Amino acid sequence: MDPVVDRTLGTALTLLFLVAAAHKLRAPAAFRAQLADYRLVPGRATTAAAAAVVAGELTTGFAFLAAPLRLAAAGAALVLLCAYSFAIALNLVRGRRDIDCGCSGPAFRQPLTPWLLARNAVLAGIAAACLVPVRDRTLIWVDSVSVLGGVAVLAALYSASNRMLANAPALARLRGS
Repeated sequence: MDPVVDRTLGTALTLLFLVAAAHKLRAPAAFRAQLADYRLVPGRATTAAAAAVVAGELTTGFAFLAAPLRLAAAGAALVLLCAYSFAIALNLVRGRRDIDCGCSGPAFRQPLTPWLLARNAVLAGIAAACLVPVRDRTLIWVDSVSVLGGVAVLAALYSASNRMLANAPALARLRGS
């Protein structure tokens, strides 16, 4: 893979995981409540599980910044995204669509939908792409511009798709479906 693509994808995942952890750190009680709603761990273990999730996101996000840790970071991102998908899928199977996924932080409530699984599959594909060997070449100034532009586009796409997913239930109610 070209190093510009690798850096773009890695930087986008860094941003994703660090922003996700920041949401949880800004409102730890709200995050613990969201995590408890998933009913994946006993109530007594919710605080520890919440701390583990935040630590995992922070570690993964920061690991992408260190070149020797990038492969480990990509693997960790893949594991986290698969774990999130498992939790969402399990609750969808249980018929628990009304709980907040926790994807948008405490500011926006986003119920569980199969579309979240599709979004996470795309993100997991991006993490998996970061496991592909990177071709060695000298980077020039335009490569930095390309990385910044690519990250901005990916962040905008993620934000827009997240907002669309969060607003879909309200839109469906307005349409009467």
